Amino acid sequence: MQNGIFDMASPPATLVPTMARAIAHARSIGIPIIHVGVSFAPGYPELPKDWSFNPQHTFRQAQQNNMFISGSKATEFLEELCQEGDTKIYKYRVSAFSGSSLETVLRSMGVRHLVLCGVATGGIVLSTVREAYDKDFGMTILSDVCMDRDEEVHRVLMEKILKKQAKVTTVDEFIKANQ
Repeated sequence: MQNGIFDMASPPATLVPTMARAIAHARSIGIPIIHVGVSFAPGYPELPKDWSFNPQHTFRQAQQNNMFISGSKATEFLEELCQEGDTKIYKYRVSAFSGSSLETVLRSMGVRHLVLCGVATGGIVLSTVREAYDKDFGMTILSDVCMDRDEEVHRVLMEKILKKQAKVTTVDEFIKANQ
C-alpha cells in the first residue's frame, strides 16, 4: 500500500498490521511479494487533458490535486509492508495490469496464482481481479486486508461477485491453509 492511498483511505487500525502478517507469512513460504502502486510523470502526460467524458474518474482528483507524482512521498510504499527485495511496479490506471509491467513480471517469474489485497475493493481490487481472470491467473483474495470507503460495496463484492473469479478468504484462513 502506498502512503498516498493510505492517507486518502483512512483504513481501520487493524488493516496494516494484518496485511503485514499476511505478507510476512507469504515471504516465509516463498511467495514473491509484488507491490503495485500508481505514479505519474510531472504534468500527467499519462492522463487525459479533457475529463468531460468522465468527470468522476478516480485519477481526475489526483491530477487536480497534484497527487502521485513520481518520486513523491505519496508514491512510496508503507515501510511496514515493503522490504528490500520486494518487487515494486507502478501503473497509470485502476487495474494493476493496465499501464504496467505486472503481467510480464508475473509470467517471467512463472507465477500462475495471485494472492491479492488492497484498497479500494471497488477500484483496484475489482479491476485487477477481472483482468487477471481474463489473463487466466488463479487468485486468492484476502478479504480482511481489502477495504472500500463504502462497506456495502466491499461486502457485496466479496460475498457475491469476486468469489466467482477467485477464492475469497481471510488472512487467518490463508495462513492456516498454507503452513
